[in-house]
Amino acid sequence: MTAQKLSVVKAINASLRTALENDPKVLVMGEDVGKLGGVFRVTDGLQKDFGEDRVIDTPLAESGIVGTAIGLALRGYRPVVEIQFDGFVFPAYDQIVTQLAKMHARALGKIKLPVVIRIPYGGAIGAVEHHSESPETLFAHVAGLKVVSPSNASDAYWMLQQAIQSDDPVIYFEPKRRYHDKSELDTEAIPGPLHAARVARPGTDLTLAAYGPMVKTCLEAAAAAEEEGKSLEVLDLRSMSPIDFDGIQASVERTRRLVVVHEAPVFLGTGAEIAARITERCFYHLEAPVLRVGGYHAPYPPSRLEDEYLPGLDRVLDAVDRALAY
Repeated sequence: MTAQKLSVVKAINASLRTALENDPKVLVMGEDVGKLGGVFRVTDGLQKDFGEDRVIDTPLAESGIVGTAIGLALRGYRPVVEIQFDGFVFPAYDQIVTQLAKMHARALGKIKLPVVIRIPYGGAIGAVEHHSESPETLFAHVAGLKVVSPSNASDAYWMLQQAIQSDDPVIYFEPKRRYHDKSELDTEAIPGPLHAARVARPGTDLTLAAYGPMVKTCLEAAAAAEEEGKSLEVLDLRSMSPIDFDGIQASVERTRRLVVVHEAPVFLGTGAEIAARITERCFYHLEAPVLRVGGYHAPYPPSRLEDEYLPGLDRVLDAVDRALAY
């Protein structure tokens, strides 16, 4: 029996352990990932079992961490980098977008950079400034990067396996507010494609599309709507670059309405691209405009105000009601 119920944290830890066991070229590196096991204990026990040469505590220097990972990848390694918090990634942004994302094209395909950058992201943990941001679209906009986010333990395990095996750089966003949510994980299951959307709950009246932390919120919204006789389909996008537009289109052709939900600001967010593309693709199927629910176009607020900033059940259901009213 390989299926077991694990938290997202434990699933990521198990996935890293599997990768380290299966490939001696896999390295884990980042601030406090070794002796401490990471601030969220995601890498707990890995340095003890695999040694300091493979699970590496780095200086507090994100640009240097990513730059070193690029050099290691050029020498045949598969580094998995941890950025301790979402807001800490920006000192490394130059290395990521001007070097990591461009090297394959710059070398006319002769050079591959199999680097995974793990970033805990999002809010609802009561943290201080620069610890609760959702910068995924800044990376999804950059050609040459894959950008993904799991919403449950099974995807957390398998999507990280697929990211580590990829010859292209992958930005792997971990929904930290869901770290301790548990679900079934089968470590011998055959995973679906890394960038394919997944129907998390079938429905007929409207599609709720989300990824990462908001998938659970949308599932809760669908359950609440069912009590009022509304059937909502919940689509877990899983990937922000590339986006599975075929999967979204298939869902919208069934339900004829779409609401896109994410923690990141609505302005120029992932939902904006999805709304534009689906309006083009499904114009004659849509019975309402594509609506978006997300954060506000403002800096992330102090923790006592984050419940007002983050999209919750009421804001999702309000968008559902507005879409169904057309």
